[in-house]
Amino acid sequence: MKQFFRLQLRTTNVPAARDFYTALLGEGAANADIVPLPEQAAARGAPAHWLGYVGVEDVDQAVRAFTERGAVQLGPTHPAPGGGRVAILRDPGGAIIGVATAPVPERAPQPEVAWQQLYAANAQQAATTYCDLFGWRLADRRDLRGLGVHQEFVCRPDAGSTGSVVDVAGLTGVHSHWLFHFRVAALAPALEVVRKAGGTVVGPMELPNGDRIAVCEDPQRAAFALREGNAR
Repeated sequence: MKQFFRLQLRTTNVPAARDFYTALLGEGAANADIVPLPEQAAARGAPAHWLGYVGVEDVDQAVRAFTERGAVQLGPTHPAPGGGRVAILRDPGGAIIGVATAPVPERAPQPEVAWQQLYAANAQQAATTYCDLFGWRLADRRDLRGLGVHQEFVCRPDAGSTGSVVDVAGLTGVHSHWLFHFRVAALAPALEVVRKAGGTVVGPMELPNGDRIAVCEDPQRAAFALREGNAR
């Protein structure tokens, strides 16, 4: 199974974003991959955002397979700073994702991603596409009422569900995107950090498994979520 191996924050204010996430998530966030929002993305109207990269053996083959299923490549394939090659795509459901080959160097601690959530214009098609391309497996399907129907997936062979796909139809104000949940020891003080820095918070809310989450935007308006609870 192919997995997300790297997250990158593309933002309008790199120093402010690094300070914000370090205060929110601890010293591990000081080593996060935070870069300026590319001019081409800003010209398309893209806001600041977290971009996930899935590791693949052959970037060109992954791009062909994605585009054959309705994805659109955004810009040319290019070398990655640490080696390997990278391509950015808009998937068939409208979310942005990266595919990359890269060496696996020793890395400093990073913020822990507790859940990977894909909001898609056609959730079933999106789920099938990712399973076909990356070897993921579908798991439970849960109706969380106002939060939509979540089709869970497994992308690590040694773990249970690691994320879910949600259809944006019927969810007011939600666009297609990947939303990454960062784990925190305690949700309430973390949300206070977000609010005091000028970010926004929706929630918190409790999930059926007892975890508590809140969906947030940082001060530069990049979306993310915070999650308190035991790993699934």
